[in-house]
Amino acid sequence: MKLPVIKHLTQFIEENDEDYVVETIETLEALTEVPSLKDEELDVIGELISNMYGAIEVNKMVKDGTPKKEALNNFMSRVLGSIDK
Repeated sequence: MKLPVIKHLTQFIEENDEDYVVETIETLEALTEVPSLKDEELDVIGELISNMYGAIEVNKMVKDGTPKKEALNNFMSRVLGSIDK
């Protein structure tokens, strides 16, 4: 996951609507079923999907009253904490 991408997507959600990101995730998930995709292509799609889910999670924290910067930092701390374990 990349913090700058999640930050940008969070801004996109604020300016537009979360539904755009949800529908994009659904589209990318459907693409993963294409049998001719290479592993590298699946990795890129997976990274995009995980960043989008991250942005949705950050957006939920912001809606619940957490300042955006704090929400981004908390989310990335959780991600990095789960990787270290």
